[in-house]
Amino acid sequence: MRMTQQAAPAVTSPPAPGPQKTDGRTAQRPLALRLLARPEVGVFFGAVAVFVFFLVTAPPVRDGSSMANILYQSSTIGIMALPVALLMIGGEFDLSSGVAVITSALTASMLSYQLSMNVWVGVIVALLVSLAIGAFNGWMIMRTGLPSFLVTLGTFLILQGVNLAVTKLITGNVATDNISDMDGFDQAKKIFASTFDIGGVTVKITIVWWLVFAALATWVLLRTKYGNWIFSVGGNKASARAVGVPVAFTKISLFMLVGFGAWFVGMHQLFSFSTVQSGEGVGQELIYIAAAVIGGCLLTGGSGSAIGPVFGAFMFGMVQQGIVYAGWNPDWFMAFLGVMLLGATLINLWVQRTATRR
Repeated sequence: MRMTQQAAPAVTSPPAPGPQKTDGRTAQRPLALRLLARPEVGVFFGAVAVFVFFLVTAPPVRDGSSMANILYQSSTIGIMALPVALLMIGGEFDLSSGVAVITSALTASMLSYQLSMNVWVGVIVALLVSLAIGAFNGWMIMRTGLPSFLVTLGTFLILQGVNLAVTKLITGNVATDNISDMDGFDQAKKIFASTFDIGGVTVKITIVWWLVFAALATWVLLRTKYGNWIFSVGGNKASARAVGVPVAFTKISLFMLVGFGAWFVGMHQLFSFSTVQSGEGVGQELIYIAAAVIGGCLLTGGSGSAIGPVFGAFMFGMVQQGIVYAGWNPDWFMAFLGVMLLGATLINLWVQRTATRR
């Protein structure tokens, strides 16, 4: 009888302890490079540099009331820069956002005054109009496939003409009538244009709203499915649609979010001054877009944050008020903004290349 032998199982000794070999794809990058990869890091350092510059050259900036004015100017830009930034991350941009602010304010003012209604009726109708403008822009782009530049440029021209023509037709003037004595005005002003004191310094409520909206936008981008959709449609629309992302809904809702921002800023202007000039708002859309670009949002979409535009808006407010406090000619303001935009763009480009370098 022949007996069979079973081979003993091979025993492998554990690998000797020591550093594991990794290639460039699996190696963890240093903390400094990971921080530089964040789109808001470059504008943060830029904002600090601008702040320090005016802190040294313009002594009035050191006063608490002056800083409150700077933050107020920043907030009126920043509230609109946030939805514009989200739209840019989603791969689109809106040239009608500046005049849409005035359209919203004119709608609320004239409807309330001409029909002798509570101002809250005008506020609600203005919100519906602003959302409708955003929905139209988004629907037209998705329906036709035209670039957002062309569609929103057309909307910009339409709103600019309608704002002036309708205001003259109804009021006989280029500005709306004063609504400060109408029902509901004081209640609405508390929400959109009130002030409060901190240590003897008067602070505008828009600063609080600005920070609240920034925190909410950050949470949406980083913690929700909708935030993933925004990055997906901005990065590659076809790929996003292939994995089930509702591209049309996402883009249209982003344009409507810009409409909401235009409504909010429009209501602030209305209840701050009680009247609205129909020709205002032209050129503000470039400020909003520039604040988002300085904040790290790419024109090509798919990259950016909500915190970056906060610093970008602060830089704008700092320059706008800092020039005045320094006693310089305010005519140089736009030149400063142009230099700042180019400088921030170059810095962001350098940061991205440094962060992705192996």
